[in-house]
Amino acid sequence: MKSYFLLAVLLFPLWLGCASVGKDFDSGKVKDIKNDVTTQLEIIDWFGVPYKEGNENGYPMWTYQIDKWKVVGEVESKNLVILFDDKNNVKAYRYESSY
Repeated sequence: MKSYFLLAVLLFPLWLGCASVGKDFDSGKVKDIKNDVTTQLEIIDWFGVPYKEGNENGYPMWTYQIDKWKVVGEVESKNLVILFDDKNNVKAYRYESSY
């Protein structure tokens, strides 16, 4: 009986364990993003520093992303990709979430 209890105590933290990649962000402001209007400064104010920065056809592209895995197989992810024009305004964006 003691060995089952000890095994349960040792395995319980593993069962609860999880891993994540990226940086969480407040998705409540996504609805306020407007193409050709919203600026890079507003995006930083709303979401913080992007998780990734890159370029698409010479235009700056920022990615906000969080992926969470749990031992029981549950996966949650949130992804916001923003493309800016040459005036640092939002040219296009895409938001996906499994939350």
